[in-house]
Amino acid sequence: MSDISIRITGRAGRITLQRPNALNAMTYEMCLAIEAAIDQWRNDPAVAVVVLDAQGDRAFCSGGDIADLYATGLKGDYAYGQKFWADEYRLNAKIFEYPKPVVSFLQGYTMGGGVGIGCHGSHRVVGDTSQIAMPEVGIGLVPDVGGSLMLALAPDRLGEYLGTTASRMNASDAIFAGFADLYIPEGKWPALIEQLEVSGDPACLVGEAPAEIGPIQSQMDAINTHFYGVSLSDVLTTLQDDDSEFAQQTLKQLRRNSPLSMACTIEMLHRMRGKNLTMAKALDLEYRFTSRSMEHGDFIEGIRAAIIDKDRSPRWQFADGSVPPAALSKMLQPLGKNALDLQLDTSKGNGMNIGFIGLGNMGAPMAANLAAAGHNVTGFDPAGTTAAGVAVAPTGLDAVKDANVVITMLPNGAILRSVAAELIPAMKAGATLLDCSTVDVDSARAVAQDAGNAGLLFVDAPVSGGTGGASGGTLTFMAGGSVAGFIAVSPLFEVMGQKAVHCGDAGSGQAAKICNNMILGATMIATCEAFALADKLGLDRQKMFDVVSTSSGYSWSMNGYCPAPGIGPTSPADNDYTPGFAAELMLKDLGLSQQAAEAADADTPMGALALALYKQFVEDEGGLGKDFSAMLPRFEKRGRD
Repeated sequence: MSDISIRITGRAGRITLQRPNALNAMTYEMCLAIEAAIDQWRNDPAVAVVVLDAQGDRAFCSGGDIADLYATGLKGDYAYGQKFWADEYRLNAKIFEYPKPVVSFLQGYTMGGGVGIGCHGSHRVVGDTSQIAMPEVGIGLVPDVGGSLMLALAPDRLGEYLGTTASRMNASDAIFAGFADLYIPEGKWPALIEQLEVSGDPACLVGEAPAEIGPIQSQMDAINTHFYGVSLSDVLTTLQDDDSEFAQQTLKQLRRNSPLSMACTIEMLHRMRGKNLTMAKALDLEYRFTSRSMEHGDFIEGIRAAIIDKDRSPRWQFADGSVPPAALSKMLQPLGKNALDLQLDTSKGNGMNIGFIGLGNMGAPMAANLAAAGHNVTGFDPAGTTAAGVAVAPTGLDAVKDANVVITMLPNGAILRSVAAELIPAMKAGATLLDCSTVDVDSARAVAQDAGNAGLLFVDAPVSGGTGGASGGTLTFMAGGSVAGFIAVSPLFEVMGQKAVHCGDAGSGQAAKICNNMILGATMIATCEAFALADKLGLDRQKMFDVVSTSSGYSWSMNGYCPAPGIGPTSPADNDYTPGFAAELMLKDLGLSQQAAEAADADTPMGALALALYKQFVEDEGGLGKDFSAMLPRFEKRGRD
C-alpha cells in the first residue's frame, strides 16, 4: 500500500493519507503528490470539490516526517530542509487560495504539517476525537505551514498562547480559534463523503453543536492577562508573578520549549497583525526562521532530544528565557535573493524602481534590504557611500528620474527642504516621495505641500530601531501623509521593518517620533540616575535589575537597552557604549521635541530638562560619539551639586 491515495471519484478529487501506523505523518513525496494533484484538478471541469481524509482513527496527520530533515541537517546540509519547507509552504498557499471547495475531515491528531494541508481549505470538519495543535516550538521551530496566519487571526491573545505552549484544541476550541469550521460526529463522515463524491457540493455539510465547550475558551481571561505583552520576557514575568494554577501550569508548558522559538513566535504574530496580513506574508516570515533553523536555531537539538535520543532534555539556546533582540533579528531578517517564492505573492510590489537619497548608517542597510527583496534601487549620497545591490547614480536627479518611489534619509529639516526642492521637479507624475528622516514637523508639512502641488504623493515616516533594526529589517515606521501614499509604500515597509503605523496627515509621523523619543530620552536619564544611586547605596546592580525589570519601574530603557554593562540583554553598554543610537542624535530629537512644544504652546518640563542634560553631556562632557545610554558613566562620576 502506498503512503497516499489520489484519485477522482464521481465529482470529487479524493486525497487519502495512508500511513496510519506513522500517524499519517507527511513525507516530502506526499507533499509533492498532493500539489501535483490539485494543480491538475484546478481547471478540470470533472472535479467540483477536493476531499482530504486519512486512514485510521488516531490521526488525520500528525505533522511532517522529519527524519530526513534531521539526517541532512546533522551533516551540515541545510539546502534539503530549505527546499522541503519552500515546497511545503507553496502547497499550503495553493490550498489556501484554491478556487474550488476543499473539504478536510480532521480526526485525531492534526498537528504541524497536518494543519498546513488540513486547515487552509474552505470546509474544515472536526469530530469528538479531534486534537489540533501547533507544537513546533517544542522542536526548535516556529508555528509554520501557514499556521501563524491563523494564530494571528485568533481571538485576542489566543494566538500567542497556542503558539508558545503547543496546547491542543478539541473540536470546540478549534472552531473558536479559527482552525476549523464545522463539528460533525465522526460516525456521519463516511456517508457525507459519499454525498460529496456524488454531488460535488459541500452544502451537505451541516455543523452541529459540539458535545462540550473546549477548556481553552474558559481560560481566555487568564490568557489575555498573561499573553498581552510584546515579548516572551513580558509573558514570563506576568506568569512568574502569579501563583494561580493556570499560571503555574502554563509556565511548566513553556519551560519545555525553545525560548528562541517562542520569542520569535510572539514577534511574528505582532508583526503580522494589521490590515496587510496575508498568507504570503505569514509564510515569508515563517520561512525566514525555518530556513535558518538548522544552522542558527534549535531545530537539530530539538529533534535529538524529542525523537532521536528521547531524553526530553534539550539544551536550548537562551535557556533562561532571556532572548536578546539581536537573536530575533538574526532569525527573522529578510532573506534577500533566497526569499520564499510562492509564485502567488503580489503583496511585495516586486520590481519597483526606487531612488534612495542618503546612504548613511541607516539608509545604506535599508536600501540594501530593498534591493535584496527584488526591487530596482538606485542610490545617491554626496559622501559617495554605497550599499549592497544598489546601483550608484552620479547625482540625485539621476537617481530619481525613473523611480516609482523616492526615499530620503537625511540629517535635518533644512537639508530635506533643499533636497526636495531639487528632486520634486524631476520626479515623474504619480510617484511617491517617502521621507524616513527625523526632522521638524514644519519641514515635513512644507515638503508634503510642495509634493502635492507637483502631483506627487508624500509620506513622512521616521523610523525607530537604530542601525540594528535597519540591517535586520525590523524597523518601526511612524507614518504621516495621505492614505493613498501610505498604501503605495506599505510593501516597502514590510521589507524594511516589522511594523508601520499610519499616524495621520503629513507631519504626524514626525510628531509621533519626537514624542516617542522625548519619552525615551527622559526614561534613559532616570534609568541611569537610578543605577548610579544604587551604586552609592551599595545595592548590587543585578539585584536592582531583577527587581525593577519585573516591577513598576519596568521600561524599555531598563529591560531592552539596559545602560549597565553585563546586566540584562546585550546592549551598547557591553561594547564600551559604541553607539546603537548616538547621544548627539538623541540631542537632536529632544531639540525637535522642544521646538514643537514651543510652537504648540505645550508645557514639557521633563523634555526640556532632558534636552539640557544631553546638550551638556554631548557638548561639554565627552558624550559626542557615545551611545545615548552612556549617561550612566556620566552620573557615576558626579556627586550631588
